[in-house]
This record gives sequence, structure tokens and C-alpha cells, in this order.
Amino acid sequence: MIDHAHDLESVREATDRLLTAAARLDNAAAAEPSRLPGWSRGHVLAHIARNADALVNVLEGRPMYADAHVRDADIERDAPRPLDVQLADVRESAARFQATGAAPADWSRTVQLRNGVVDTAARVPFRRWVEVELHAVDLGIGYELENLPEEFTAREIEFLAERFTGRPDVPPTRLTDGTRAWHTGRAAEQPEVTVTGAPADLLGWLAGRRDGSGLKADGGPLPALPPL
Repeated sequence: MIDHAHDLESVREATDRLLTAAARLDNAAAAEPSRLPGWSRGHVLAHIARNADALVNVLEGRPMYADAHVRDADIERDAPRPLDVQLADVRESAARFQATGAAPADWSRTVQLRNGVVDTAARVPFRRWVEVELHAVDLGIGYELENLPEEFTAREIEFLAERFTGRPDVPPTRLTDGTRAWHTGRAAEQPEVTVTGAPADLLGWLAGRRDGSGLKADGGPLPALPPL
């Protein structure tokens, strides 16, 4: 059962952590490359802010973005701003998202995201939590996958495993950290491959943040995952 109020509070805490860490940067560091190809840290911060506004649109029944071009153009426009402007934008856009989330609403309703993706409104706060946590790692300023809250890591592994479930290009795969297990890939009575590793390595591989070198694959090679 999704607890959207719990997830909203988790988003708030994650945003506070990100802002505290990013405040240690200066303008030069903000302009340096992030861990995302082609993006500076300024691009990442701009995306975090614009994503908050996009998810406000989703919760209020408007298109998430006008179109892909506008989304990308807004990030490019905002990326070079001074650090204090970037942080104020992240803080203020986050406050708008929290205010929208606090308004009375039917959280069981279906909402429309990008590229025809639909979900329940109750899952939107978790989706925002994902954006904040993973992009905090992408900034490359000392916050690593190992630092993510344990609850978040387990839920995001499950979420991404679901995303690849049924994909014909992913073999039936069992994922395990030695205690918990998840399944993904093509439907089958038995998995073809079992992938074992630490939760941070499993998440990093599934989320495209690590190459899987920290994982062990039994029954076949480590599956090649399609892009998210």
C-alpha cells in the first residue's frame, strides 16, 4: 500500500539533504561536469527544479511538460545560473510540490506522466523521491548510492524490476542481495540468470548508474538492460 504522505515527507528530507550538500559548492564547481554525460551540475540542479514543477502539473491535471523540446530547452536555459539562484529555485520549486501534495485530493486517481506513462497519483511522491535521491548521487559531491536510505533502495529496486518485467529483450532474471529477492525480465517458470550483489550495486545497475561489475551472475552473463 502506497503511503503518499510518508513519501512526501521522505521527499522533503531528501531535498534538505541535497540542498545542504550542494550549498558547499561554488559557482565554478556547479559548472563542472556531473556524472550524467553531457550535463554539468548546473544541468542536474535545473532538472531537479523543473521536475518538481512538472510533477505539480501532473497532480493538477495538466501535461507534465508542454513537449520534449520545451523540457530540454528549460534545462539548458537554467543550467548556467549562479549557484545561489539554482539552490533558491530547487528550494522554491520543492515547496510548490509539497504544497500541492498537501492539498486535499483523490490519491487513487490515474495521472498522466511523460511518453504516455500513467500511474496513480499516490505514486507521484515516490517518483519525485527517486528524482531527488538519484540526481543527488549524479551531482558527484560525496552522496553515493550506499548513502541512500535503506527503504528507498529496496523500493527503487522493486520499482525498476517491475519496469523491466515482461521485456522480451531481458532474460528471466532473479535479483537478490542475499536476503531479499526480486524478479524481472521475460515471463518464465524459472529464472535463467540469478544476479547477486549489495543493494547499492543492484540499484546502480538497474538505474544505469553502475556497470554491474560489483554483481555476480549465475546461469548466464549479466543481462544487458535497455535504457530507462
